[in-house]
Amino acid sequence: MKSSISFRAALAVSALVGAGLVTSCKDFLDVEPLALNTTEYTFSTVAGSTAAVIGAYDPLSGDQSYGTRISMYFPFDSDEMIGSAGAPDGARRSIARYKALPTNTEITNPWNTLYQGVERSNICIQQIPLSPLYNGGTSADTAAMHRLHGEVLTLRAQYYFELVRNWGDVPAQFSPSVSGQDFNLPNADRNVTLARLVDDLALATKLVPWRSQAGPANERITKGAVKALRARIALYRGGFSLKGNQMTRPADYLDFYRIARRECADLMANPSEHRLTPSFLEVFKSINEQRSQVNTEIMFQVGMTGSTATSDSKLGYYNGPRLQNASGTFGSTQGAVTVVPTYFYAFDSTDTRRDVTITTYNIPTGSNFQSGVALNNITDGKFRRDWHIPPLTGSSNYLGYNWPLIRFSDVLLMFAETENELNGPTQAAQDALMLVRTRAFAGNRARALSTLAAGGFTMTSKAGLFNTIVNERYLEFGSEAIRKYDLLRWNLFEQKLAEAKSNIEKMAKGEAPYQNVPDYLFFRTPAPGPVQWVNSFYRPTALTTAPAGTTRVNWRLAINAAYVANTRPTGTTYTLGATTATSTGAGLAAEYMPNMGKELQPIPQSTIAADPVLKQNFGY
Repeated sequence: MKSSISFRAALAVSALVGAGLVTSCKDFLDVEPLALNTTEYTFSTVAGSTAAVIGAYDPLSGDQSYGTRISMYFPFDSDEMIGSAGAPDGARRSIARYKALPTNTEITNPWNTLYQGVERSNICIQQIPLSPLYNGGTSADTAAMHRLHGEVLTLRAQYYFELVRNWGDVPAQFSPSVSGQDFNLPNADRNVTLARLVDDLALATKLVPWRSQAGPANERITKGAVKALRARIALYRGGFSLKGNQMTRPADYLDFYRIARRECADLMANPSEHRLTPSFLEVFKSINEQRSQVNTEIMFQVGMTGSTATSDSKLGYYNGPRLQNASGTFGSTQGAVTVVPTYFYAFDSTDTRRDVTITTYNIPTGSNFQSGVALNNITDGKFRRDWHIPPLTGSSNYLGYNWPLIRFSDVLLMFAETENELNGPTQAAQDALMLVRTRAFAGNRARALSTLAAGGFTMTSKAGLFNTIVNERYLEFGSEAIRKYDLLRWNLFEQKLAEAKSNIEKMAKGEAPYQNVPDYLFFRTPAPGPVQWVNSFYRPTALTTAPAGTTRVNWRLAINAAYVANTRPTGTTYTLGATTATSTGAGLAAEYMPNMGKELQPIPQSTIAADPVLKQNFGY
């Protein structure tokens, strides 16, 4: 997303135009990183150091990281979203179905890219404090160098955090690689690695400025991002993780909950820096319309631009509603991420998050208008090509949509979680949660509370508030690569996935709580504007034939014997009424089996072959 005043432009004008180093990279990080083989020279100036740090930012964007794989392959399947439907294929569908292979390039390439980010960060972390400007320059130069140091400490933490949450005990090197070193690195205990990152981020918070003191708005890391990331990593350090085929939690977990709580409380005490945007829709419209957000709710984001596989993202093309008219006003998309049908019904009908998070339409071939889709084809909706301004025709994969890593609503819910764990269901914990939930109900706190109770949730006990937080995060962060990892750190992944599959079967049978879901829905003849549904999502209808001027789609009946069978391992049969279907392993986490170690990805085989002391993850 293009910043109003880009950091890259200022840098290019001040230092690098003459050197011929300006090129197309990504967003404010749009300067070609300086070659790091002239280390002393590179870090002798603010401009040179900045260019090196830009090189450390660079691996965040593009297909192999948050542009596609890490944002839209690794987080699914979960109880909210389903990755690209289909049987395991040795590539992305194998990841989604929990049947990944160590030879899968969709796993190897992101692994390599994240380690590239680590290595670039290590170089900068070592060299920036050695620069004469770090302590001996002008006050402006020293402040700039300190900021760069804090930024790159944060970048390294993000890269390692992503490696740990996807692969577990990964090699962890905190200094640059040098010729002649022993490159046979063992698995490092993830708890040791995460604790080191928490310490690094404590230093980084002292080095980077608050957003309000950081100059023109762009995607550079500021103090709010560092503190929020520190809270997130501390929560993961205090959570459950997979050791072999068992989920375990460290004995010192409350120490890290205390750290997370302090960071969140500090952020909440500085509302002039970050706060909730009043409208949930606006948070994502600002991304899709590529403009500055209101209230700076997005605290840490990956800048995307350039329409290339190394600098941009496929957000809104790979996911979002399926648009099939490449020559039409809005162009075409894949719509590859579909929604677990029961997730739609996890939202109250008046929760404004539902129709942002989930789309119930497509744009067919030869049309510019929305048509309704069956329940098995609803897609995620926070990133949509048809929200792009100006409209973008054609079939370009890259839309320049930034990836939000942390939002302020996460800070509020992390505070509620840690406060509850440490002190019980205090008013402070409840209030933090209710800020998020009330926003979802357009500011109607009474409605937010009444629907909570109607859903069977309570905030009056520690266990009750915890369950409410689990559900609120489910609704707030759909398709943002958070849910799967939340469930793992809570040791709820197996349970919630089983519940989702059980509920899908209940829906197929028309059993409670889905007994009022209509068999069919009817939408009016497509016209400009949103798809117009004729009947309710929440009441059955006696209609079986489409009234004049409408089209019928299967709704509950789209969740049929084949759909249920495909949530089970290949070859499993399932009978619904008079129909028996055999699974092809194409649906929600079809091949997932508890205690098999598949919650983590396999370490790439090429890395295992090159590093004989590194052990493969259990189950691979």
